[in-house]
Amino acid sequence: MLVPALLKKQLPVDDDHQQRNIKIARQRLAELKQQLQEGALTQTQFDEQYNELQLILNDDIEAAAVVQTSAQQGRWIIPILAVVIPSVSLLIYLLLGDSNAMNKAELQANQSKAAENVAQMIGKLEQRLQQQPDDIEGWKMLGRSYTYLQQYQQAADVYAKLYRLQPDDTDIQLQYANNLAMARGGRMAGEPAQLIKQVLDKQPENGTALWLGGMAKAEEGDLNTARQYWQKLATLLPADSEPLQQVRQMLDAVEAELAKSTNAIASVDIQVAVDIDPAIKSKLAADTTLFVYAQAVTGPKMPLAIVKKQLGDLPLTLVLNDSMAMQPSTHLSEYPQLRIVARVSQSGQAMSQPGDLIGSAEVSQPFADKVTRVFINQVVK
Repeated sequence: MLVPALLKKQLPVDDDHQQRNIKIARQRLAELKQQLQEGALTQTQFDEQYNELQLILNDDIEAAAVVQTSAQQGRWIIPILAVVIPSVSLLIYLLLGDSNAMNKAELQANQSKAAENVAQMIGKLEQRLQQQPDDIEGWKMLGRSYTYLQQYQQAADVYAKLYRLQPDDTDIQLQYANNLAMARGGRMAGEPAQLIKQVLDKQPENGTALWLGGMAKAEEGDLNTARQYWQKLATLLPADSEPLQQVRQMLDAVEAELAKSTNAIASVDIQVAVDIDPAIKSKLAADTTLFVYAQAVTGPKMPLAIVKKQLGDLPLTLVLNDSMAMQPSTHLSEYPQLRIVARVSQSGQAMSQPGDLIGSAEVSQPFADKVTRVFINQVVK
């Protein structure tokens, strides 16, 4: 799983807002420390308010985009998502710029206490929200608290309520989508993907939505759209930033996967030489329609690739490939054996008719470096 740390923070459009929040948080932290030193706060009170400060800053520091691919699609993403990043608590600590160095043991102790204090705070919040059900900021705090404790279904329920109260708040919408996906084991299909798409329709340069939207599309197997989202996101991020490096990692993975897919269904050229019995040719007009096509030896007889010529073009040499396919999803290379048919249609119709003149030959994989010769000398009965 990957949390794109500082993604929102480093988007230029949000910079001023986030810098103000960080400045306020630093001032508040200094006040809390002074009150602790003066005995105005107990250690428990300090820890509780410090954890509350963490939760308030959480939205500005973390683009909550923890994503897991489905079992059937997007498996190629999993190794890329195994990215080690600092915890939210550490990121908050670094942003607050505490002048006293915090050693590893102290940091771990604070983190272990955080969950306990947040759990206590949740109880108080829930009681308060029963009395003040329209307290938007209180509900946001509750949602962040559940996310912090990885209680994603509870967080999703809270953000669903917030979304009903403030349907135009895209930050709430994205938090709802993210927590809902995580509550479903990381699956973004369905409502999470729809919520993200709605944000992108309104805010096509929303960094978090572009990131999550790319993940949703990759899960669907739509790697081209995922690439488009992440390429756009890359243009919004500062050069040499860690989020940009993460986005580039994902783009590299997409490109590699697309290259594999392209190679797997690479178009092949089948060279065909067509001629006709001179005795037959002399009896027909030069502008009589000629069809040359490939069809599967086993399976449906619908032409896989077809080209239209005239009798007067004979003898001729041509190439059949995927660009001539009847359906874009059809690839000649998918078939181990093909029948190449040349048919003179006196009616000019693509459907075979009695009296048409025909010839055929079969060719097997590999198709390259072969010339399939077709001689027209039979009459369709």
